[in-house]
This record gives sequence, structure tokens and C-alpha cells, in this order.
Amino acid sequence: MNASNRSSRVRRAVVGGITALVLAAGGGTAWALDRYVVDHVQIADVDAYEAAHAGSAEDRSDAETTVTGTTYESDDATVTISKHVTGTGSATVTYFVADVVLTDATRLRSAFADNRFGTNIVENTSQIAADNGAVFAINGDYYGFRDTGIVIRNGVVYRDKGARQGLAFYRDGTVKVYDETATTAQELLDAGVWNTLSFGPAVLQDGQVVAGIENVEVDTNFGNHSIQGDQPRTAVGVVDANHLVFVVVDGRSSGYSAGVTMTELATLMQGLGATTAYNLDGGGSSTMVFNGALVNNPLGKGAERGTSDILYIER
Repeated sequence: MNASNRSSRVRRAVVGGITALVLAAGGGTAWALDRYVVDHVQIADVDAYEAAHAGSAEDRSDAETTVTGTTYESDDATVTISKHVTGTGSATVTYFVADVVLTDATRLRSAFADNRFGTNIVENTSQIAADNGAVFAINGDYYGFRDTGIVIRNGVVYRDKGARQGLAFYRDGTVKVYDETATTAQELLDAGVWNTLSFGPAVLQDGQVVAGIENVEVDTNFGNHSIQGDQPRTAVGVVDANHLVFVVVDGRSSGYSAGVTMTELATLMQGLGATTAYNLDGGGSSTMVFNGALVNNPLGKGAERGTSDILYIER
């Protein structure tokens, strides 16, 4: 099935669900469908755009790589996947950890659904991963749900509308939480930023649980759901320069995984050795892919929900 057909299939599913929500809400149907469902493509060929603005990606065709069970190893990246289960009965929590060690920070890359940039463009994490030769991938910040935030991916600026607390990955392997409204995309590029994420909030800073995280609302626009309570979660944590932990917590599935609160997520990341940790898009979007297979079980149903972007390690 080609990319166009895949996107159409995913879009039909999304349109059906959101149309029902809009009709139930009453009024403004055409506006809401246009804003939250209809594709608005700003860049139709991301690969070509990045090649023009940042040069072609490094050719790694001769790189030595091995995949053994739940571990991937190459000269510049090691990824180890593990499953964890805590609690019992309705309090059971199941989560998955990818421990990632890099020697080259630019090996952590980003990719957009259907190789296009804009709003409402979605594709399953596993498909975006396959299209980009990823051995490991995790859902990103769902940038396509909103038209604000600073979006820098693979060293290229896509959006410069600071609105919230962001996360910046630097070429030297450091990762920092920052205030998008206090800087610009160009200033970040000049400082060596390789990728940014615009979701949040940060749940750990300087090794401590951040106060007030249970009350944060990332978006307040139509159709946004609260991120509070026990939920499926995706997060990235920083152990040290070039040492990251990516976590997907399954949820909303009684007896398999209830999900976690923001504070519980922070404590979980703290236990993994992270000193900084940042919340990404969650719910049905929370997905981890390794070696061509879905690692987690979204909503206990084993089916992915389309998302707009991923972070990944190329094979």
C-alpha cells in the first residue's frame, strides 16, 4: 500500500471519530473539521526540504549494526528495550523503557507523517518508522495538532511560534528544558540545537519532581483532553550527555495497565536515573516500535493511533 493510500486510510478513521465529537458538541462543524481534521500541508516533501536547508543525511550504508533480541548496537548508538510491570489487579501498571546511549547526538532523528509538514497529517508510528529505516522509534509531540511552538527537526526550522515550555536536544548530546517565549528558533540553531519538542510539561528538573505538574494544560483549544489523572504516557528522560531513556506507559486497560499520573511518571523517570524528564503526547498516541514491531499495547487493544511525528534511531 503506498503512502497516499495509507494516509487516506488513517485520515478516514480520524475524521470519523472527530466528526462524531464535533456533531455531538453542536455548531461550528465546518470550522472544526477544517481546523482539526483536514490536512493543511505546508511542506509537501520534507526530505527535499531538509536536504536543501541542512544538507543530505550521512550515508550509513556501510555501518556495522547488530540486533539481538531487545538490543540494537552500532558504532554510534546502543538501544536496549525492557518491559516492567508494577502493582496488581486494577492498580497494575505496565511500561516499556528504551535505554539509548549515543556517541553522536545527531543519530537521534525526527520524522513527520507521510513525509509532509503541516497540521492534521497523521500516520501510525510503526509506518513512519518503516518509511525512515528506523530500528527504534517513539511517538513525538503531535506538533500537527497545533500551529504554535518552536519546531526544529534534524537541524532545520519548521515553525517559530514560541508558546510553551519546550525541550531542546543539542548536537553535543546535552538536552535542556527551555521557555519557548524567551528565544527564537534561529537563536536555538545558532546555539547548536538539533531537535526540539513542544508539549510538556517537564516533570523532572535537577533530579527533582517539578511542582504543579498535575495542573498543567498543554492546550486549551477545541477537542483537547486533560492530561491529568491516570493516563497512558510517553516521556523522554536525560541520564547524562548522550544517555537518554524513553518511556511508554500503557493505560486505560483494567488488569493490564491503568496508566500513571504526571507525578507517578516523574517518580518512574527518577527511578531510571533521569535528572531531567519531559512529557510527550500520550493517550492512544503512546507507542514504541523496535526492529519493525510494536513494543507496547496501546490502550490494551494492540492497535496504534495515527500521530504526526516520531523520534527515531536509524538502523
